[in-house]
Amino acid sequence: MVSVPRLVFAAPASGAGKTTVATGLMAAFAARGLEVSPHKVGPDYIDPGYHTLATGRPGRNLDPWLTSEDLIAPLFLHGARGADVAVVEGVMGLYDGAAGHGELASTAHVAKLLRAPVVLVVDAASAGRSVAATVHGFMTYDSVSADGGLRLAGVVLNRIGSDRHAEICRAAIEELGLPVLGLVRRRAEVETPSRHLGLIPAAERRADAVATVERLGALVAESCDLDALLALARTAPALPARPWTPAAPLDPAVGAGTQGTDPRPVVAVAGGAAFTFGYAENAELLEAAGAQVVGFDPLRDETLPEGTAGLVVGGGFPEMYATDLSANEPLRTEIAAFGGPVYAECAGLLYLTEALDGAPMCGVLDATATMTPKLTLGYRSAVAVSDSVIARAGERVRGHEFHRTAVTPAHGGRPAWQWSTGGPEGFVRGDRVASYLHLHWAARPEQAARFVGACA
Repeated sequence: MVSVPRLVFAAPASGAGKTTVATGLMAAFAARGLEVSPHKVGPDYIDPGYHTLATGRPGRNLDPWLTSEDLIAPLFLHGARGADVAVVEGVMGLYDGAAGHGELASTAHVAKLLRAPVVLVVDAASAGRSVAATVHGFMTYDSVSADGGLRLAGVVLNRIGSDRHAEICRAAIEELGLPVLGLVRRRAEVETPSRHLGLIPAAERRADAVATVERLGALVAESCDLDALLALARTAPALPARPWTPAAPLDPAVGAGTQGTDPRPVVAVAGGAAFTFGYAENAELLEAAGAQVVGFDPLRDETLPEGTAGLVVGGGFPEMYATDLSANEPLRTEIAAFGGPVYAECAGLLYLTEALDGAPMCGVLDATATMTPKLTLGYRSAVAVSDSVIARAGERVRGHEFHRTAVTPAHGGRPAWQWSTGGPEGFVRGDRVASYLHLHWAARPEQAARFVGACA
């Protein structure tokens, strides 16, 4: 049994202010000298970047679709090692998760798995006493479920106008017997800029993002009862689980890692402003499998790290930096000639094509990429069509897709995956595999072990 004080922040719908309040609370607690563990429900990569700035610890995702129900508490405890308190930001509305699968992967689902009290963030900008009706609905919706329902323990009202507005809303909610733990005023200066896939990642606007997080921390500190929120977090019971460890699943019977190999193979992982999407556990699994993980920035570095044996290029926004990526011809040429294993997801797929919106890319794949007006977003079930450096044909995986681009052809030769509801996807070329599918390797640690084994 492991005890970690924790809170989950949810909302009736997207846009209510979860990120503002959760990130601000992380920063406010950290400013008090607390060690804060940041978490995000769902597959989103962008919010955890702001969480990292607020706390100085890696922002980590908790997603039962990408991993499993059984892994949520262990992954949470792994991320929260040594923390005084953990703050979990929800996704969309409280009960929104994997479409067609009930509450699976919703904030409510994760809160139950963590046995954590939930604070509901309600946008009060265009309402008065009616906010209480909204809160009442969320209090009663799950109260008769077999597991005893959700523990909705408090409310933070966001985008409050005048003092009179605050008192009207507070009084109405307190009639329900639920405490109002914060009244956050409307402040344009704490808004975070967005574009076609949501918030602009913190890594792309580092100085401005740091200032924004500091302002969020100050706003929440003056608007919310930090003592009451911390006391509420401490009411969370101990979890009957052990912390996940990246070393444990890499048994020789499962995957062919290279633990103990000297020297360890160098796996170069793309980063920088153009490639900001990645789960912290994936890199930890590569290290546990025996790799030396070294980051590089395709916008700045003209060569791969010395001794690179394998290359991982994850997600991000290469479409925003196509001209600069293309201008780095020395690196593109080296990647095109690289003979070791390559694993690429989404943005990495685009970078490996011949061209992105007409700008020359690495040319590893016989395909081109273009921006489109259509958003492709959702969880995906897939089966491996071909053997690759991470999967064996016939293996089933769960991941997600998130982009506004198209690749022509969408696949060629040996595809990587077959969608459960569509056609083939991605490319397998020898030891190179690239597709739009984002994976969380904690679900299948053997994927990391196989990749490192191939690098060795």
